[in-house]
Amino acid sequence: MISARISRAVPYVYIAPAVLVMAAGLLWPIAKAAQLSFYDWGMGTPWETARWTGTEAFVAMLGSPQVWTSLAVTLAFVVLAVAAEMCLGVALALFLERPVRGMRVFRTIFVLPMMIAPICVGLIWRYLFDASYGPINHLTGLFGIAPRSWLAAPETAFLAMVVTDIWQWTPFVFIMALAALQGMDTAVTEAARIDGASTWQTIFLVKLPIIKPILIVTLLMRMIDGFRGLEVIYVMTFGGPGQATDLFSLHIYKAAFVSQKLGVASALSILLLAIVTLLSLAVLLAANPLRRRESD
Repeated sequence: MISARISRAVPYVYIAPAVLVMAAGLLWPIAKAAQLSFYDWGMGTPWETARWTGTEAFVAMLGSPQVWTSLAVTLAFVVLAVAAEMCLGVALALFLERPVRGMRVFRTIFVLPMMIAPICVGLIWRYLFDASYGPINHLTGLFGIAPRSWLAAPETAFLAMVVTDIWQWTPFVFIMALAALQGMDTAVTEAARIDGASTWQTIFLVKLPIIKPILIVTLLMRMIDGFRGLEVIYVMTFGGPGQATDLFSLHIYKAAFVSQKLGVASALSILLLAIVTLLSLAVLLAANPLRRRESD
């Protein structure tokens, strides 16, 4: 009896150090941010000079039109960019699932965008969308379209932000989906074909349901990453024009390091954490990718 209890406890003993380190690395910053949200304090000054403000930062945050505009821009960006990335990435994985000549070279080239530093990605696309010297205006001019300032108009600046994110992170979805497809038992698809299933039926009724857990995890990772995106937009537009590309993470950065309102920035961070947590839980509850089948 005792040996059985020890055997069951051994795995927990082994993972305990990693869990403690992760908990300290995650919970301590969250606790300090929660504490700072109740104070008015500026960087470079002693903590003793911090002034207690209570819930003033949260009240100001919830009553600020700029905060809600930034949140709406972020939600629209995440929905459009992540949806496009998931569709394109899965479609490419299905198309290139079978061995293709030169596949290794294609994979190497295809994953390069997500290997580039975000600052460099922002600089690259800022140059591409440049009103005077950008190649995009040159290409559109070949079709008789007049040059335009892509990053100076609210609609096109938002579109440029979405296109940049799709270019950078579609390869990630492609790799995840392709790995899931290649790890799938081929006997399942062969049985579907024997039963008379068409190509589209095999894709939508067999392949996609089997790799659904991987796709849900990929969706969560991209959704979370979309909410915390900062560097690319910082370089491309710095949230402009107006608030057209003012992502919530960039709004937090401006509050903390431009306006020196660290209490407000901490309150915004807590709000962002709550939103991402609730959305992640909603996706998990709706899809439940970790549910074990009864046959297991």
